[in-house]
Amino acid sequence: MTTPKPVDGALLLCLDLQPVFLRSVGDGARVQRRCEFAVAAARGLGIPVAFAEQAPGKLGGTEPALLALVESPEVHAKDTFSALAAGSPVRGAVTEGRPIEHLILCGVETPICVFQTAVDALQAGLAVTVLTDCVGARREADARACLDALSRAGAHILPAETVFYSILGGASHPFFRAYTELVKKYG
Repeated sequence: MTTPKPVDGALLLCLDLQPVFLRSVGDGARVQRRCEFAVAAARGLGIPVAFAEQAPGKLGGTEPALLALVESPEVHAKDTFSALAAGSPVRGAVTEGRPIEHLILCGVETPICVFQTAVDALQAGLAVTVLTDCVGARREADARACLDALSRAGAHILPAETVFYSILGGASHPFFRAYTELVKKYG
């Protein structure tokens, strides 16, 4: 398979997909599987993928199954809840050398790191899409309230398949067949 032309200005940022957090959220195994789908779809579409880890020295690194989906995973440690907080090393690392215009988010936990990263991205003038089936929380009511607030603030709150089918645009896209196989595999 040939590498597709990258989707200009987009980045999939995977937040805190560390086993310790995946075990703490409701249906963590489903969240991990849907994040695997998002990473595989992004890679196939030429969208760069980066991983941010909350205090990995203390809490451990990203789930290895997710990292295995990327040839040379870009992984950044953080100690702020927002990956894009002022002064965060992640902010500089993910924006340095590439013009990011649209941040696609997946990971945990929705009311904390996902929410705060999305708010900072919106304040920085970036378009933001939160993949609703690729985020998780300990309390669903908290997650819903935060996703509603992000929607009102201008973020796109959509399921991964909707986002990636929109990028494909139609069945003539060179990645379409491989994408439909991912949909079946990670369904």
